[in-house]
Amino acid sequence: MSINYELNAVIRQDMGKGASRRLRRENKVPAVLYGAGKEAVSLALDHNAVFHSLENEAFYSHILNISVDGRVEKAVLKDLQRHPHKPVLMHVDLQRIDEKEKLRIHVPLHFIGEEKAPGVKQSGGVISHLMNDVEISCLPKDLPEFLVIDVSNLQLNEALHLSDIITVEGIEIVALSHGAEHDQPVVSIHMPRAAIEVEETVSEEAAAEEAPAEEAEKPEEGEAS
Repeated sequence: MSINYELNAVIRQDMGKGASRRLRRENKVPAVLYGAGKEAVSLALDHNAVFHSLENEAFYSHILNISVDGRVEKAVLKDLQRHPHKPVLMHVDLQRIDEKEKLRIHVPLHFIGEEKAPGVKQSGGVISHLMNDVEISCLPKDLPEFLVIDVSNLQLNEALHLSDIITVEGIEIVALSHGAEHDQPVVSIHMPRAAIEVEETVSEEAAAEEAPAEEAEKPEEGEAS
């Protein structure tokens, strides 16, 4: 991974909702760093630095360098709380990594070959992304920036599932470890809703036109068949 993300943090001593509100007024965001068998540490991060880093997809699945009082800790973004209405971060959870221990993290899915898919090019279907990311388990050294799904051979009314995602050795899709019933669809091709409605309307009109002819063939009441 060629991109390096670094965040400067300071240890915060004040806790509670009041302390968190004061931090946010100072353009800081409260955070916690935990994991790897070490004690959890409460931190304060620069709000704008984190907020702008989140604009990059890679930030969510990269190993981050967290500088705490001159010491660098390696971690991944584990959870994030945003204000429901304002562009404000409320809290950040960072999980330390151990190079010898597998971590579980969500990585983005990148779809390729959509314009070549027969279900789109030949049948006029549209692609639906049913998932945008997937949780994987791997050692930190094997952490990918994203996983690629090739849909160039996908036909109309077909779907690709989690088991169709090609991964390299050392990367496991967490859902699949729970059994075949968790092999969820990831992407599919189907006809646009408008096209289906037109087809249904045409079928209904055709049925309505045929109905009088069928009724005319029925004998009237009292008439011998």
